[in-house]
Amino acid sequence: MTDDLALAQAPVTHATVRDGATIAYQLLRGEGPARFALVHSLAMDHRFWAPVAAQLATTGDVLLIDCRGHGASSKQGAPFTVEQFAADLADVMTSIGWDDAIVAGASMGGTISLAFAANFPAKTRALGLVDTTAWYGEKAPEQWAERAQKAIDGGLAALVGFQKSRWLSAGFAAAHPDVLENAVNVFLGNDIPAYAETCHMLGRADIRAALSGFAMPTRIMVGSEDYATPPAMAEAMRAAIPGATLEVLEGAAHLTPLERSDDVARMLRDLAEVVA
Repeated sequence: MTDDLALAQAPVTHATVRDGATIAYQLLRGEGPARFALVHSLAMDHRFWAPVAAQLATTGDVLLIDCRGHGASSKQGAPFTVEQFAADLADVMTSIGWDDAIVAGASMGGTISLAFAANFPAKTRALGLVDTTAWYGEKAPEQWAERAQKAIDGGLAALVGFQKSRWLSAGFAAAHPDVLENAVNVFLGNDIPAYAETCHMLGRADIRAALSGFAMPTRIMVGSEDYATPPAMAEAMRAAIPGATLEVLEGAAHLTPLERSDDVARMLRDLAEVVA
């Protein structure tokens, strides 16, 4: 099944969450008993996970959401918090009748997944963390504020060069220009105030204190050439989360669900076997 066909077969639906916002999602019905809830990267949308979701169809159902402020979801609710985004996912899961799921996220989605595991441990059957971090560092508030202001002042086009240098390895981008072009188009389609508010959210995010209490199986994956959330950040999470494992993908950059979808899908299928 192609990525596009897998998504085309599932309608985009909206769920109303606890504060009245609406969250857009797609639910892909698979062939196995597993349930996966996947959370996308900053300024992407649920389609970000298409290459991985198509491969998970033989393992189970896959829930793909547009995070608040992104895609077809509500832009309301500022100031955003990762805990708020995690609650949105919990409410969507409840709306479709899911008590729990293997929750996984990439970059921003990974930070949200960490917040989800911290706040909804009973709903987190297992945790997949891809190219992400629990904390962006001491200078994060200022650095993310600068990025937000650059978007406000110059539009999202002013950030495309910066993003392209981090998203995909040079070799993959050259071999798959369509993947890069699609990512750029999704990025440019974002609502600028919502993007800026999400940047501030990530600058404030700090979930480190919760990690030692995680009891769910946890797998961490990162590209060796990820300069946005580098392997050192992944190693810090591995050291803090009991029983977590870490895999570094040699030569991959920041968005490994796009660049190394086979490896990310393999990791998630492995998690499904662990908790089956």
